Amino acid sequence: MTTLGIIPNVGLPEIILLIVLALIIFGPAKLPEIGRAMGKGLNEFKTAVKGDSEIKENTEKITNNN
Repeated sequence: MTTLGIIPNVGLPEIILLIVLALIIFGPAKLPEIGRAMGKGLNEFKTAVKGDSEIKENTEKITNNN
């Protein structure tokens, strides 16, 4: 069985089932739009998390220098 991040024990049959359900619910025309939106959201989240850690590092440097 494959483990994908926080979703444990997701195998090939489960992934195929999710893809088929997404096609039925949203249709093939909407899936690329949904994928793009999710990708942009994840990218913004990663940028925000990285920016937050950079702020903490800079704050620690300033605090240690004083």
